[in-house]
Amino acid sequence: MIMGYKFGYSPNKHYLCSMKQMLKGLSVYIIAYLVLLMIVLGLLFAYPKVELHLMLNSCHTEFCDTFLKYYSMLAEWPFYLLALLPLIWKRKEFTLFYLVCELSGAVIIQILKHLFHAPRPIIVFENYPDLVLPLVDGVSLHHSNSFPSGHTSTFFMFFTCCVVLGYWYYQRAKQDNCRSWMVFQLATLLLLALAALGGYSRIYLSQHFLSDVCVGSMIGFIIPFVVFYFGRNKILKLKNE
Repeated sequence: MIMGYKFGYSPNKHYLCSMKQMLKGLSVYIIAYLVLLMIVLGLLFAYPKVELHLMLNSCHTEFCDTFLKYYSMLAEWPFYLLALLPLIWKRKEFTLFYLVCELSGAVIIQILKHLFHAPRPIIVFENYPDLVLPLVDGVSLHHSNSFPSGHTSTFFMFFTCCVVLGYWYYQRAKQDNCRSWMVFQLATLLLLALAALGGYSRIYLSQHFLSDVCVGSMIGFIIPFVVFYFGRNKILKLKNE
């Protein structure tokens, strides 16, 4: 019970979900992302863009080529279909929550893309004829609007929405034991790893640089918390008591 209070779990039956409780309950997920972000920023600071891209693409295998090519496609339409599943259980507010997050992120992404007009890796590497850009067969490469990565934003948006809604369900269940709390936290870390893998797939496929993926992840990570803060009563129908 003491551990539950320490890490943000509350056994109060009548307490729904405040923003403070949400941030405290998801502290493991948030801290893990911040650690990952610090590592990425360190790499961006330590290495030039082209050199870093080659480092991150140094190991290509047939399995990874196939797997990451199709895994990256999850951000193109499968996530949108999955977001419709709550409608089956008449929880349209959850679908609305994801759609508001995704649309907000898409607007920000498109504004930044057209503001910076950053070239994609295939264009940048034309200035380095002595370097070979790792490519994956069957992947159609884009040439412009590289910064930031929209696919990465969608990956982090989807899984962070899942974490936020998952915490709300967990908090309602009132499972007052340390084991269930640890399982939930491990599940959030798994979702973070899946989001990060989606971001890496964009680098592996040479569609984006690490800097593009980094900013895309920040947008996808932050927006669900912002939408939850401003819309938890109107969208999710959560009220603080």
